[in-house]
Amino acid sequence: MDFFTNPNILFYIAAYLIGSIPFGLILAKKFANVDIKQSGSKSIGATNVLRVVKQTNPTLAKKLGIATVLLDAIKGALVVLVAMSMGMSQETLWAVAVLSVLGHCYSAYLNFEGGKGVATALGVFLVLIPIPTLIGAGVWGFCAKVLKISSLSSLLGLGGVVLSAIVLNNGLGVESNAPMYFIAFIIVYKHIPNIVRLIKGEEGKVV
Repeated sequence: MDFFTNPNILFYIAAYLIGSIPFGLILAKKFANVDIKQSGSKSIGATNVLRVVKQTNPTLAKKLGIATVLLDAIKGALVVLVAMSMGMSQETLWAVAVLSVLGHCYSAYLNFEGGKGVATALGVFLVLIPIPTLIGAGVWGFCAKVLKISSLSSLLGLGGVVLSAIVLNNGLGVESNAPMYFIAFIIVYKHIPNIVRLIKGEEGKVV
C-alpha cells in the first residue's frame, strides 16, 4: 500500500500520464476536424499539426502548431515544477523529466505510440537546465530559419542543449549526465526515420 502513497511514485505516475496527453491530436481534431494520426507523418507533434492543417487552413495551422508546442512544453515542465515546489530531490526531478518525455513519445492513451519528444523535452530542460536550453533554442531557431527542415533543426538544437549542459551544468546536480543523455537518446531514436530521409535527401522542408 505504501507504493501508492510514496510521493516519488505519485510524481512518476503523474509525469508519465500527463506527458502522455496528445495535445496535437486533440487540438487538430477539435479545431480543424482532422486526425493527424492518420495524416502526414502520423506524429502527434506540432510539425505534423502544422503540415496537415495547413492543407486546408494555413492561418489556423500556425495557431494550432504554436499551441501544440506550448502545451507539450508546459506538460513537460508542470510536474517538474510541482515536484520542485514540494522539495523533491534533484534525482526525483530528473526521473520526472525522463518520464514526461517517455509519456509523450510512448503515450498511454495511444497504444504507446506518440510524438518525437522535442517540445516536452524543451519544457523539462527549461526548468532544470535553463541556460543550456536557451542556447539550444537559439541554435534551433537559427537552423530552422536557414535550413527550414524541422527534424534537422530540432536535432541540432538538441545537440546545442547537450553540449552546453556538459560545459555549464556538468553532472546535472546528480553527479551524472545520464538523465539528459537518456532523453536525448529517446529523441534521436524517434527521429530515425527522419535521419534516414535526411541522408537520402528526401526530408521535406517546412515553408
